[in-house]
Amino acid sequence: MENEDAAYDSGTGEIAARERSPDRVATFVDAVFAIVITILVLEIGVPSDLNEQSFREALDEVGPTLIAWIISFLLVGMYWVWHRDLFNRLRAVNRDVVWLNLIFLVPVSLIPFASAVLGDYHDDPIALRLYGIVLIAVSLTKLLLYWYVHHRPYLLLAPASRRSLRIGALISAAPIVLYIAAIAVADIAHEVSLVLFLAVPGSYFLLVTLLRERPSTAADAEQFS
Repeated sequence: MENEDAAYDSGTGEIAARERSPDRVATFVDAVFAIVITILVLEIGVPSDLNEQSFREALDEVGPTLIAWIISFLLVGMYWVWHRDLFNRLRAVNRDVVWLNLIFLVPVSLIPFASAVLGDYHDDPIALRLYGIVLIAVSLTKLLLYWYVHHRPYLLLAPASRRSLRIGALISAAPIVLYIAAIAVADIAHEVSLVLFLAVPGSYFLLVTLLRERPSTAADAEQFS
């Protein structure tokens, strides 16, 4: 990586600057997130030509799918916001960042599948555990991407402070605790498990808000939405 660092500093790197631009990677990731959200919506459907009784039964039947959609939509939105915040700080990408982004998108792309299983089998511990495992994979790959980028200052518009690195790592890793808890209670209380999944976006927003309002962390947390 020393050769890459020198190339950035001297401006004599062989790879054109436009190939190092983060814009195309960010655009591709945005498109994937948009497709993921679209697929989530397509999972919701109610049969047509129903009488009053069967309509109510259909709503009861589609309820778990709707709940799974709400949880998944908020989580996908949370991960998109995080990725947006990260790429707002990048001035360049290298091959590793491109591939780490693709690895990050693997579990992200599995969220609609896990959400569909959860909607159909919301009270089945296996469905809850599958959903949690997919989300843990998203968080771990997200954390890996964050760690990689912030340990290569030449990729950043401005260097990150140690406190900023700790805050970013905390925000990236915090959801894993709730995911593990949701998996742990899946066998005995599936409703609690669903609530824990739903609590993740709210806890993310609350954590970022508290860090941005706290005087000692406000400056470092300002980069997080």
